Amino acid sequence: MIGRLEGLTAVVTGGGRGIGAEIARRFSAEGAAVVVADIDLPAAEQVAATCSRAIAVSCDVASAGQVDGMFARAEESLGGVDILINNAYWSTGDTTISELDEGVWDRTVDVCMKGPFLCTRRAIPAMKRRGGGSIVTISSVNALYGVGETAYTAAKGGLIAMMRLVAAEYGRFGIRSNVICPGTIATETCMEYWSRYPEGFATLRDMYPLGRIGQPGDVAAYALFLASAESAFVTGSVAVVDGGLLAGRNLTADAGEDHSE
Repeated sequence: MIGRLEGLTAVVTGGGRGIGAEIARRFSAEGAAVVVADIDLPAAEQVAATCSRAIAVSCDVASAGQVDGMFARAEESLGGVDILINNAYWSTGDTTISELDEGVWDRTVDVCMKGPFLCTRRAIPAMKRRGGGSIVTISSVNALYGVGETAYTAAKGGLIAMMRLVAAEYGRFGIRSNVICPGTIATETCMEYWSRYPEGFATLRDMYPLGRIGQPGDVAAYALFLASAESAFVTGSVAVVDGGLLAGRNLTADAGEDHSE
């Protein structure tokens, strides 16, 4: 059976763990050659080793030189770039705007917004040479719903505007640009944090109408759809993958009922 991404090459930033790692593996299983890019090279190498055809690249997406080097490796080793997954992020769980440190703001915006700008800027000419491509950018429900983290929220909100503009400007070249806004996802970093606050985690989980937080595979499945020809008429979209969080509170939990197994 031919995979949905057979013959295509994908660059996945932040591919060494969490959502990025799951996307890299899912895309590989669907036939794509994958560039697993991460600032943590050993982590990227571990993920690449689980893929059928992949290379691991050390890359700080906030560095234009390192981004250029990453795309050069993709073109030299794998022949080109058809798909870009802007997934790399950085956050300290920063506080309110009046207490936010300027250095935290700068690094968060550099990685979360400047990084996708640099990667997208580099991907567009590569995709033009291939006759088109798909850019999928991972934002957050923070961009749509006030839940804290000032710098992270600002950067993730800016991504939506920037990537919708990319869709409008480059659609005529066959380049599609879409955004995914996940809710809370059970990545290694997330679960390590919440393991220290089990009661807080239970409260968080019960906020979700589906009665659970998301898994990396929930986001990877949607990214696969947006990267594949199945979404050929989809561009400029903002997809919320959040277990119903933005639809409203879990009213069953508010009523004190428990339907979990």
